[in-house]
Amino acid sequence: MFTNSLPKYEYLAADAIEQIHETALMVLEKFGIEFNHPEAVEILERAGAEVADRETNLIKFPRELVLQNIAKAPSQFTLHARNPEHTVIIGGNNMVMAPVYGPPFVHDIDRGRREATMEDFCNFVKLAQSVPQIHNAGGTIVEPEDEPQDTRHLDMVYSLIKYSDKSFMGSVTSAANARDTIALARVVFGDISDKPVVISLINVNSPRRYDTRMLESLIEYGKAGQPVIVTPFILAGAMSPVALGGTLVQQNAEALAGLTLTQLINPGTPVVYGSFLSNTDMQSGSPCFGTPESAMGLFVSAQMARRYKLPFRSGGGLTASKLPDAQAMYEATMGFWPTFLAGTNFVLHAAGWLESGLVSSYEKFVMDVELLRMMEVFLRGIPLDAEGLALDAFEEVGPGGHFLGAEHTMRHFRTAFYRPLISDVMNYERWVQKGAKSADVRANEMWKKWLKEYQEPPLDPAKDEALREFIAKRKQAIQTETV
Repeated sequence: MFTNSLPKYEYLAADAIEQIHETALMVLEKFGIEFNHPEAVEILERAGAEVADRETNLIKFPRELVLQNIAKAPSQFTLHARNPEHTVIIGGNNMVMAPVYGPPFVHDIDRGRREATMEDFCNFVKLAQSVPQIHNAGGTIVEPEDEPQDTRHLDMVYSLIKYSDKSFMGSVTSAANARDTIALARVVFGDISDKPVVISLINVNSPRRYDTRMLESLIEYGKAGQPVIVTPFILAGAMSPVALGGTLVQQNAEALAGLTLTQLINPGTPVVYGSFLSNTDMQSGSPCFGTPESAMGLFVSAQMARRYKLPFRSGGGLTASKLPDAQAMYEATMGFWPTFLAGTNFVLHAAGWLESGLVSSYEKFVMDVELLRMMEVFLRGIPLDAEGLALDAFEEVGPGGHFLGAEHTMRHFRTAFYRPLISDVMNYERWVQKGAKSADVRANEMWKKWLKEYQEPPLDPAKDEALREFIAKRKQAIQTETV
């Protein structure tokens, strides 16, 4: 984890945050949210919510139902990894980084853009395992198109467990897939009823609708006591109003509705207040990332999460660029600064995101890690002890001198200042002698080096055998059901 003790940036005043809060509660009471799942509707109605339309399953929420239930969720929780050294705490001043999530395509500068495969999936898991700045192995880092859709989730979850000993994310494409994830987690961890070991992403189908698959997964993970990240997926102008204030109200209402349901299913279950908020280009209709509006929305969303004393998820190296180029990195940087200044607790898409989330990029993964390493140094602050103030160096070096050979410099030169991972700081002549390589070429060499040096973390052979046995039986059962 990163520890972020810096003051959290307050973009809006407290009274403006309260205005968004109150307006969102009004939206929930007056306009409601659709829940396309009979069990979810039953749970909400039994708790006192109004089923305003039984054809569309439109639910209206009394404000007290919302406030009483979200107050039951913990402000932070421990997410266990099979290697205790990689167990993380989500909430407080902790920041947990997870790689890109969801793309069906991959890109590297050797082969270009192509459909993702299971080999790519395993490669990205290994890269996540290899990098200290990535704390969670991820979930659907890529969507392996060379595996059957009905069973690929089993191989994906197994790979997350096998090739990494960090915490990981669960499958959310159906109730069955969620149950399979939970079953595999139990093979590794035993009883998980009071032990969060897998965290899963639940997206709202904005505007104001939870679809069947997301609700199935939310219910399964909730019953098992496993945390979920409830995240409205909003591109303002298409999935919410062009007015950012209205978008923030909609996002808050959608998130609060899902968070309320989690606590009705299993009070005290860990949850994360999620935000994925950017905007649509009003000329082309394309999604935009790394925009001023997305930064503003991130800051305010973090304030809303703190208002409810809940962990917060957002941020990442988002970009609309098609290549790991200058646009990719200035848009990613525009996303990383608010991510860190807002104190985001769980950062999905922290490395590898390209082309508006359609592509997992090998080179962009490395370039994002460079940014993470720089932000990690930024979070350390400025020591003001005797060594930090360096008075002995002033005493040793007189006016007009230099500090290169000072005793204080000699004590610290190996650790002083940030040392780049792939950024080039050589003079021009030296750079030419080294091959005149651009940043993406250096990133290409780095991810290949990481994969070559990767060491698989040990897994108890008995557990590995049990995982494989479960997967084989489930695949056979799924194939039988399909036939």
